[in-house]
Amino acid sequence: MVDKRDFVVEILRQSGLVTAKYIEEAMAYGEEEGKGLLDSLIELKYVTEFDVYKTLAKHFGMEIVTLSGLDIPEEIINLIPEETAKKYSVIPIKKDQDFLTIAISNPLDLEIIDTLKFLLKSDIETVVASPSDLEEAIGRYYLKSDMSRQQAVDELMVQVEQSGINVDGVTFVKGDDDNESAEDDAPIIKLVGLIITEAFRMRASDIHIEPLERKLRVRYRIDGILEEVDSPPKRLQGSILSRVKIMAKLKISEKRLPQDGRIKLTIGDKPIDLRVSTIPTNTGESVVMRILDKSSLMLGLPQLGFLTEDEEKFRDIVGLPNGIILITGPTGSGKTTTLYSCLNFLNRPDRKIITVEDPIEYQLPGINQVQVLEQIGLTFAAVLRSMLRQAPNIIMVGEIRDLETAEIAVNAALTGHLVFSTLHTNDAAGAFTRLIDQGVKPFLAASSVQGVLAQRLVRCVCDKCRKPYNPNDAELESVGLSRDNLKDAKIAKGEGCDFCSGSGYKGRKGLFELIEVNDEIRNLVYKGVSADVIKMQAREYGMKTLIEDGRLKVLNGMTTIEEVLRVSSED
Repeated sequence: MVDKRDFVVEILRQSGLVTAKYIEEAMAYGEEEGKGLLDSLIELKYVTEFDVYKTLAKHFGMEIVTLSGLDIPEEIINLIPEETAKKYSVIPIKKDQDFLTIAISNPLDLEIIDTLKFLLKSDIETVVASPSDLEEAIGRYYLKSDMSRQQAVDELMVQVEQSGINVDGVTFVKGDDDNESAEDDAPIIKLVGLIITEAFRMRASDIHIEPLERKLRVRYRIDGILEEVDSPPKRLQGSILSRVKIMAKLKISEKRLPQDGRIKLTIGDKPIDLRVSTIPTNTGESVVMRILDKSSLMLGLPQLGFLTEDEEKFRDIVGLPNGIILITGPTGSGKTTTLYSCLNFLNRPDRKIITVEDPIEYQLPGINQVQVLEQIGLTFAAVLRSMLRQAPNIIMVGEIRDLETAEIAVNAALTGHLVFSTLHTNDAAGAFTRLIDQGVKPFLAASSVQGVLAQRLVRCVCDKCRKPYNPNDAELESVGLSRDNLKDAKIAKGEGCDFCSGSGYKGRKGLFELIEVNDEIRNLVYKGVSADVIKMQAREYGMKTLIEDGRLKVLNGMTTIEEVLRVSSED
C-alpha cells in the first residue's frame, strides 16, 4: 500500500473510521517522524491495520481474509512459485475450474493483478489480506526448504544469548588471553561468516544487509534478482554491522558518512574478495557487499553468450590494432565481465596492457592495473595522460565520465592504441550521441570508435529441470514471434529443483547488440544524426537489436520470454 495512500485515507474518513482531527494529528506526527499519513494513523493507534484493509475490501466489494486461520493445501501453494509470491506479496487461496483466488494487500494495484494473470496464465479473483498477515503466511508456506539455514541461525542465536557479547554495542568479550582463537569463537563472527558463506554457496553477486524499522533484512542478489533470506533478530543489528566494518577495515564509530572498504577471505579453497559499501539511513547503516569471485571472471568470449555470428564479428573488432571499443548498458548488465574477458582474450606476453579503474574489482595476472583516487588528484584523465608515456598496446578505461577523459581516449585511439571503455546508454547507437553530448567533436567520434557492444544479462534456463515449453500466442506476440517461427525451436522452461533453488534458472548470459562501425556509420556520426538513424543504418548491415538477439536465445532454449521482456523491449 505504498501508492495512492491519500486516497485510502479518504476512504477511511468517509467510512467514519478516522476523523479530520485524527488525520491532522497524524499529518503533524508524520512530518516530524518522516512517515506517511497512513503509517502514522496506524502507529498512533487511531486505526488498526486490519480495520484499514477491511474497509478497503468493503469499498471495492471484495472479501477480506485472515490467513492465519486458513490451512492452504500444498498443491494450491505450488500454483504460484515462491519467487513470484515474495516479489508481488501474494499467496494463492483456492482454485476452482475457472479462477485462481489469491490474497493481495493492495486491490488498487491493477498492474500487479494484470502481471499475475500473464505470469500464471489464469483468470484471477482477488481477496484482501493485510501486509503483515501476507508476510507471515508467505514465510509459513514457502520457507520450509530453508529450514536448515534457519536452524543454523537459531543455533547461533542460542550461542549469542549465552555468550558475553554486548549485542547493544560493539564490544566483543574475549577470553583472558585475548587471543585470536578466542575471537574466532565469537557467535557474531560465526553468524557474519554464515551470511557470507551462504551467499557464496547460493552464487549471489551481492549481500544486502538493510536495517528496517522493525527488523534487520538480509537479501542476496542471485542471477540479478534480489531474494530475501532468513534474517537475524533486530537486536543484533549493531554487532553485525560493526563486525562487517571491522572486517572491511572501516571506522566503526563513523555512522554519519558513507564508507567503502574491502574484505579478503577464503571459502573452501577459493580466494574471495568482497567490496563493501555502507551508507547511513534513518534506521541505521545499510551495507552492501559485492562478492568478487575471481574464478568466475576468467571467461573466454564464447562463455559470454554470443551467438556464433556475433562472436566472430566481435573477435574481429577486438583484434584490431587501434581504435575505441565501447561496452554500454546500465549498472549490473555485465560490462565489467565483458571488458575483462576481452583483456583475457588479448593478454599475451608480447602486449602491454594497462587499465585505469574505479575501483579495481579483480586483479588480473600480467596486466598493469591503476586505481583512481580522485581525492589526491589521481583521476581517470590524469592516469590516462601518464599511462600513454608507458607505451602500452592496449588501454582499458573503466568508464568515460567526462570530456577530458573522452578526449584523451580518442587521441590514444588515433595514435595507435586499442582502447576499451564503458558508457551508460540504453543501446549501442546511443554511445555516439553520448560522446558528442560530452563534448567530443563528431568527426573525432566517427574516426576513433571501431565498435559498440550494448548488452543486458538474462537468466539461463536450469539444465537440471528444463522441460520443453509451448508458449501461448500472447507470449509469442510480446517478443515479436509467431507460430511460424517455432519450427525446430527448442523453447524450454525450468520447473524448479534443488540445483537452481526452485527458481528454474541457473546462471546468466548476455543479450547483445553489436555495431561494427563502417564508412556509412562513420558518415552518419560525422553528420551528427540521431541515434535512431544510426540504429536503422546498422540494422541494414545485419545488426540484431537486444530483443532480436533475445528471440533467438528463447528459440534455442537458453532463456525464457519473461527474461527477455524483463531486460529489453521492442522498438
